[in-house]
Amino acid sequence: MRNLEVKDLGLIEYHEALQLMTATTQQKKGDEIDEVWLAEHNPVYTLGHAAKEENIFFKNDIPIIRSDRGGQVTYHGHGQLMIYFLLNLRRLRWGPKKLICELEQLIIDLLSRYGISSKRISGAPGIYVENKKIASVGLKITKGHCYHGISLNVDMDTKPFENIITCGIESLEVTQVSDIADISMNQIKVDLIKILKLRNSEAA
Repeated sequence: MRNLEVKDLGLIEYHEALQLMTATTQQKKGDEIDEVWLAEHNPVYTLGHAAKEENIFFKNDIPIIRSDRGGQVTYHGHGQLMIYFLLNLRRLRWGPKKLICELEQLIIDLLSRYGISSKRISGAPGIYVENKKIASVGLKITKGHCYHGISLNVDMDTKPFENIITCGIESLEVTQVSDIADISMNQIKVDLIKILKLRNSEAA
């Protein structure tokens, strides 16, 4: 990822981030720098292209939003780090598989800094600690560009996951960084940016 800019949007409503990503991607002409956005959202369930609303089997006061990303239903909330990638895939020469592999490896490398051993599971995109999901991947690819990205569970209330079939997988359990290591959200952001800058310099 050359000429990469990282922005921290802070706390932003999911629908606002979605609108901003969509508009930014639609305006790209091909010569803009790639961007990574960091964010947190207020509680919200989001439905990807393949998601069925019946996979949310307990409706509460948490909003439900249909998204244009791939994948199933998931939950976002305070203490979860959203990492959005607005990339020119043609310039990077990345196809969908390469893109997902690179993003998943980013999380594996990040977690390894804290002594957390994580892995992929074949046929189930995302990153897992043992067999519990700690990070989800959902992307939209259009006209050689991508947006959306990864949600990393850092230190959040995971109970809302109990009301859904997370990522369309029955009985899937989730975990988070705070269950395993004492690392702050700010430290994770700092370390993530370091890894991104290192990869960017290596690609230059």
